[in-house]
Amino acid sequence: MRKPSPLHRFDAAVQAFIASRRALGRAIRLDEYVLRRLRAYLARAGYSDLDAESFERWRRRLRHCAHNTQVDWAMMVYRFCRYRRRRESRCFLPQRWTLGRHRPYPLPTPIEADQVRRLLDFIGRRPSSAGRALLYAARRLAIVLMYTAGLRRGEVARLRMEDVDAETGVLRIVSSKFHKSRSVPLSPSATRELHAYLRVRAAFVPRTAHNTMLFCNCAARGYTVEGLGSAVRDVMHRSGIWANAARVPRVHDFRHAFAVAALRRWYEDGRDVQAELPKLSMYMGHVSIASTTYYLRLMPAVVALASQRFASSCAELIEGGAA
Repeated sequence: MRKPSPLHRFDAAVQAFIASRRALGRAIRLDEYVLRRLRAYLARAGYSDLDAESFERWRRRLRHCAHNTQVDWAMMVYRFCRYRRRRESRCFLPQRWTLGRHRPYPLPTPIEADQVRRLLDFIGRRPSSAGRALLYAARRLAIVLMYTAGLRRGEVARLRMEDVDAETGVLRIVSSKFHKSRSVPLSPSATRELHAYLRVRAAFVPRTAHNTMLFCNCAARGYTVEGLGSAVRDVMHRSGIWANAARVPRVHDFRHAFAVAALRRWYEDGRDVQAELPKLSMYMGHVSIASTTYYLRLMPAVVALASQRFASSCAELIEGGAA
């Protein structure tokens, strides 16, 4: 007879918790990942179940992570323990107040069109030695898609060849954030970049290969979300474009730059910004306009354009009221 695992009670509770979350239609991929990491630590450290001591030791091992990541992961374990407490009255449940609070996320760093052009030029000048051309072509296209189409880093990394209509320049984003899928038409210049990348990919990835991911770091496999983010950050640092800036923009700031650029174009063209926002929200895959406004925080160029629009429309009313 097979001997049960020392963590059999913990494993059973995790399975029940994940099943309940899945039944409610919740996103559970990250919860599963965090709980797997927690279980691996408990097994290595010789614990038979989660308790206050093992939980605190596990949290100390996360100190290299960003503060908000530490809070998020601790809260995922807290939700699991709270679910378990309803069935096992004596199981460990951490005190909510000990888990910390989120810190405000830093404002996005503006990325200008000239900086993106210089970045793409830098990538184009990199030596295309055997085996490196695909790496730099993937980084180039990833930047183009995030900046010109506002795609999330994860959406870019998870694109498959079957999601790409190269003839019409349309990408199919499947079950992204908020469980939403959408079609994203690309601009003519972005479509040309896509065609150029596909030619490079075809030279390195044989038709018989089982690798169906659009973005590849070799013929056998595609990029992970973290791997693609690291590759883009690496080329941003190496370019030296932001050497004298307070900080190098985050990879996610390309998506913010896309949204701000759209807003600036609407102001400059004299269009009704409020009427256009739902279109931007749908294109970026948001559940509501409220989510889109996160990317439209007050930026100097946008504030100036909005002020000019207000002055041209309402200056006489204000002056009349003041008189």
